[in-house]
Amino acid sequence: MKMTGNTVLITGGGSGIGRALAEAFHALGNKVIISGRRQSALDEVTSANPGMVSAVLDATKAENIRTFAETLTRDHPDLNVVINNAGIMKNEDITAAPDYLEIAEETIATNLLAPIRLTAALLPHFLNKENAAVLTVSSGLAFVPMVATPTYSATKSAIHAYSMALREQLKNTSVEVIEIAPPYVQTTLQGEKQAKDERAMPLDAFIAEVMDILTNRPDAKEVIVERCKPLRFAAENGNFDQVFGMVNSLHS
Repeated sequence: MKMTGNTVLITGGGSGIGRALAEAFHALGNKVIISGRRQSALDEVTSANPGMVSAVLDATKAENIRTFAETLTRDHPDLNVVINNAGIMKNEDITAAPDYLEIAEETIATNLLAPIRLTAALLPHFLNKENAAVLTVSSGLAFVPMVATPTYSATKSAIHAYSMALREQLKNTSVEVIEIAPPYVQTTLQGEKQAKDERAMPLDAFIAEVMDILTNRPDAKEVIVERCKPLRFAAENGNFDQVFGMVNSLHS
């Protein structure tokens, strides 16, 4: 994808990977719009990055997404990139069934349905652009699931499959489809402990590697940083069981 001259929407842009990506694209001179549920978090980011724009979105509600997309494309007709980054990750105790289903359903609505709905809402607009891109954010856990977060892992596997299928369907259009698969990164996705965990990849290092791949490998279909390759290619490398055990021993 081209790295400059874009108008980029980043969901979940108020913190973590979303904020860091927003700031990286903003630094390249792109027009960046961030969305999220909390206005206060969005305001903190835009205040620190003059020229960045924000819009509140609760992506778990289908009607919100349709209205949001209509307003966004009207107010920002040059919009040509979306990064479907917003997500949640919560532990689930399946033995507590059916009580854990509330978490499972919320996770599916946020991590899977929301990006599918937003992509569908924006696609007619993108298909009229000379250059457009849909970026999805999956996870290393799409390829090697974490036992403590079964629905999160499942939604990320689904996003991987969706990205592959979407890319193939759009291969003869102006819309690129790129999947970013983060490893375990120092963010607050699962709280402050994760943000300080020395076993996790520093956020700035992750973003730097992602931006390097996007810049220097413009035809990349997947953005897989070195730290994520053992998970992404575990099945191909024939050591899935070993990597599965390693991942889950770290988070048991």
